[in-house]
Amino acid sequence: MNDKLISETEAKLMTHEEVCAQRYAAIKQSFEAGDKRMTKIEYLLYAVIAAVLFGPGVAAEFVRNIIGV
Repeated sequence: MNDKLISETEAKLMTHEEVCAQRYAAIKQSFEAGDKRMTKIEYLLYAVIAAVLFGPGVAAEFVRNIIGV
């Protein structure tokens, strides 16, 4: 009886650990994708701040220089 209970508990624990490992992998992947998005947003915010500080004329000239028009 006692051995059966221990083996059932071990099986449940192993299943639980596998499910948690999958969940943690999905969470990690979500954080990595979110980090990439946040980096893009950060650069966009820097551009907007620069445009506000220097004015729209300077920002437009900077964009023209980047594009090569």
